[in-house]
Amino acid sequence: MYFKEVFLNAFTENKKALLLAGGAGLTAVGLGLLYKYVLQPEKVARVGVVSQLLIHPLKSGKAVSVALAECQQIGLKYGELQDRHWLVITEDGNFVTARQEPRLVLVSLTSEWGQTCLNGPDMEELRFPLLQPNNPVINCRVFSRDIQGRDCGDEASSWLTRYLGAGKTYRLVHFESHMTPRRAADNEPLFPHNEKIVYPDIGPVMLLSEASVKDLSSRLEKGVTVARFRPSIVVSGCEAFDEDTWEDIQIGNVRLHRVMACGRCISTTVDPETGVITRKQPLDTLKSYRMCDPSQKNIYKSAPLFGQMYVVSKTGVLQVGDVVYKTSHG
Repeated sequence: MYFKEVFLNAFTENKKALLLAGGAGLTAVGLGLLYKYVLQPEKVARVGVVSQLLIHPLKSGKAVSVALAECQQIGLKYGELQDRHWLVITEDGNFVTARQEPRLVLVSLTSEWGQTCLNGPDMEELRFPLLQPNNPVINCRVFSRDIQGRDCGDEASSWLTRYLGAGKTYRLVHFESHMTPRRAADNEPLFPHNEKIVYPDIGPVMLLSEASVKDLSSRLEKGVTVARFRPSIVVSGCEAFDEDTWEDIQIGNVRLHRVMACGRCISTTVDPETGVITRKQPLDTLKSYRMCDPSQKNIYKSAPLFGQMYVVSKTGVLQVGDVVYKTSHG
């Protein structure tokens, strides 16, 4: 089915050329597309191995490391946990991240058997029902785009407000399947117009290699870990920044297509172990050697590039230990 869909998409994209061509020309163009997308053997090259799968249920919260995950159009899912499906907001509905409240990175949110659990340093564990249909649905704003979330209740609000201690009230919301997700292209035009996301900054899946993190650490006075960069998929067995060249990859039965590099911001300067923000490293070092080509300044502006953003071409199941293959035609 995957190759059929690719061929049909290519045929549609080239329909103008087909209509302008006549007779033998039409046949030739059609056969050329058929050969390129269907008959021509796919080139497959092993490029690495999945070493970690990370779900961040709470935006800016701690990652949950899993051995396997469903790779859905809107990101990774394991049981009741879905990537970036819980969000901290202000009383007027604006989203809150570690950029404003760096200690959010120390908050752990898990959910199983219909119970969601919040944990944080020097805080009591809080449990509340995953589904609270009688609670209000709140209109939230993520990067000035509207999206809904089910309020998780006053206890969760009180817990976050006391934990963050910022002198203002915070609330927790949960995105439910019947709600309308955001369009990725509204925030980043390079994404296809039909791609949907919930509460992530940009896209549904971010991939990063261990070697790239090691390369960065070698340039720092104090090394960093993968946790600093909040990827969905971590890959081992490749060279630093090899992932920059993986346009299309297959992992198990999942296929991913690269859309763009991940431009890095001030959140990379939050230590995931302490919740302290320095606003300096490793961002300054990344800016010294990971800036975009001048022709791409309109896309990335002053953000250094670290990791790659993907959309899901074919959904399925990912597992730690899966081989990562780079695929191509032609």
